[in-house]
Amino acid sequence: MSVAGALAALGRPVLAALAALGRVSLYAGQALAHLLRPPFYGREFLHALVQIGWLSLPVVGLTAIFTGGALALQIYAGGARFNAEAVVPSIVAIGMTRELGPVLGGLMVAARVASSIAAEIGTMKVTEQIDALTTLSTNPMKYLVVPRVLAATLAVPVLVAVGDSIGIAGGWLVAVSRLDFNSATYLKNTLDFLEFWDVGSGLVKGAVFGFIVALMGCYMGMTSGRGAQGVGAATKAAVVAASVMILAANYVLTEVFFSAG
Repeated sequence: MSVAGALAALGRPVLAALAALGRVSLYAGQALAHLLRPPFYGREFLHALVQIGWLSLPVVGLTAIFTGGALALQIYAGGARFNAEAVVPSIVAIGMTRELGPVLGGLMVAARVASSIAAEIGTMKVTEQIDALTTLSTNPMKYLVVPRVLAATLAVPVLVAVGDSIGIAGGWLVAVSRLDFNSATYLKNTLDFLEFWDVGSGLVKGAVFGFIVALMGCYMGMTSGRGAQGVGAATKAAVVAASVMILAANYVLTEVFFSAG
């Protein structure tokens, strides 16, 4: 293969990825623009809020409590090498609120919600229900996308806050019952070292992650292929794309917060 052929083979997937990123960016811009313009479908928004927020609470809570407990054990094991076991409460609290809470919560919601939204909208496309909405002078972007994006953007930070609390409680439970920490001292150290922005930065991340999850679910559903195979591929692509974008956005936001001090 010539040098030109090798460069062409390398450039094709890069250009395809950039084109896909551009299409998603334009789609996100349309969704944001429609958020500010009537009509507003309150019933669809409330239904999406229950589906995304309330019904995701069990999986987020279970993930958080086991993560907090495991984090306490790992930090204690590492801190014991330097006689620094006392840092367990503060590191568990900071780690859960700034990083693990929003990221793991976002990934759990992506696995549950992005796939559900993509399958639902993809099925509507296959069965021509989206065409029927257009025929009835109902904008699919307003009726299907905006309520889900808004609900996810508002619900995921709440899930992150609940997950942070449950994760810290899981670390406290393991530390008190397994590592012989004093309960009052553990809670005091947690409150003394935890700052407002530790929690606030995690909630901002949660809002961004919720927007990404709903956006990718809607986008993949709207662009799914025909038939069951097309819907299945869209569902898989929605979860993968949302998960990767959450991890990428997490680094960007962490860098921004770090630079801001």
